[in-house]
Amino acid sequence: MVEIYGQEASGKTTLALHIIKEAQKLGGYCAYLDVENAMDPSLPESMGINTQNFLISRPDCAENLLSVVNTLTKSGSVDVIVVDSVAALVPQREIDTAVGGTFEDIQSRLMTQALRKINYSLCQSQTLIIFLNQVRKSLKSGRAEEVTCGGNALKFYSAVRLRLNRTRLLKTKDRITGLAVCAQVVKNKLAPAMTKAELEIQFGRGFCTESEVLELACEHSIVKKEGNSYVIGRNVFSNECAAEQYLIENEGVHDQIVAKLREKLFHRKMEL
Repeated sequence: MVEIYGQEASGKTTLALHIIKEAQKLGGYCAYLDVENAMDPSLPESMGINTQNFLISRPDCAENLLSVVNTLTKSGSVDVIVVDSVAALVPQREIDTAVGGTFEDIQSRLMTQALRKINYSLCQSQTLIIFLNQVRKSLKSGRAEEVTCGGNALKFYSAVRLRLNRTRLLKTKDRITGLAVCAQVVKNKLAPAMTKAELEIQFGRGFCTESEVLELACEHSIVKKEGNSYVIGRNVFSNECAAEQYLIENEGVHDQIVAKLREKLFHRKMEL
């Protein structure tokens, strides 16, 4: 179970869709539970996701959605489930009550109960569940503190908690074309936590990995660099921009290089 959280427009949905894209490359079937009802149907396609092998559902209340998550997890038929987002989960009691009514933190109590069942089902399944979440300012301690929605249960059950923070806008000439985000691993039961990574997102395309892939490929002798030129297979490029553009236009070549990098890097870590 993974929680990805941050402020608005920080790349949470984009990261979730990239995870789905990579899962599909491995033959996985994925489900996207769009609680916010804000998914642009053209976005998954523009990022290279096979929408014919991709379930999008919009359950009407929090109880039904969490029940769907538990059912899909127990079935073992879905490899990745994305819930977008915890903050938008509305319990049935809240739907039936007039605006301004008090609910005594009903969302947190519902999440606590549901996550116990989901976690039990997850122990017998290979499904990856990703909860996207938003942050709020809490004044309970007398000073403004950042908190996530839905209470503390999700923090406890998550194996990985990832915080995304927008750092700057990306511009081409005078036009804003994307944004840069800082991803920090706040909690990790599988590896050391508190690590950070800087990522760039291009609107309509998703994360830009070409520059990093090219740099690592040169470092590990997968791509040859001769002066300012780059040699990728039988193709020679006069500069870095041309080589990156080639990787953008040839996703198969990009994926082959990434596969070789993973083999080298993971094999080295296993030996250590």
